[in-house]
Amino acid sequence: MTSRAPGGAAQAGPRAGGQPPRQQRADARRNRERLLVAARAAFAAHGTDASLEDVAKRAGVGIGTLYRHFPNRHALLSAVFADAAEQLLARSRELLVDPEPCAALVAWLREMISHAGEYRGLSRALMAVSSSASPDRGSELARCGGPIREAGGALLTRAQEAGAVRAEVRIGDLLQLTHAIALAAEETPDDPGLADRLLTLTLSGLRAYPALDGPRPSPAADGPRP
Repeated sequence: MTSRAPGGAAQAGPRAGGQPPRQQRADARRNRERLLVAARAAFAAHGTDASLEDVAKRAGVGIGTLYRHFPNRHALLSAVFADAAEQLLARSRELLVDPEPCAALVAWLREMISHAGEYRGLSRALMAVSSSASPDRGSELARCGGPIREAGGALLTRAQEAGAVRAEVRIGDLLQLTHAIALAAEETPDDPGLADRLLTLTLSGLRAYPALDGPRPSPAADGPRP
């Protein structure tokens, strides 16, 4: 619909529905943010299997609006995880200049476990999409994990080049172990020290030794374990 301004120039009126495009975009952004806030609350309270209808209700929108922004649960979960992923990526960049490459890798893995444990069910989902045999490797959540693998791989490579971690260790395997530790801690909430103990055991198996072809030194000769 058009109207005539003084002087005869045509002016575009509002589109069908009563809102101009800019207002529609602003509304869509607000709805998306409300959905993310609601999803974080629902996942924290009920785990990642929380009802999507409940998420939409918490956000004050219809379920159709939720699906327009997030076509499936994995898409919503990856958007929720994106904030944590960005923090992990920023932290990895800081740790890349740490003078102790092995300590930097350990610190980052601890933060990964902490973030994976924020929402019940996230660790299991991350393990599934991280598997090389997973049919879900093209999902939104798996794509969200790609930059995390690259960041962790850079930290792992530094530790390997420093001679602190065995050369055959791969970042995919290390992340799978990390997700498994987070899952074990999630399922054993009455043992808050479990994750740290399991990570310590994992790191003991990753350590590099000077004589790679010879026998491993005894714990007494090698000093305290990490």
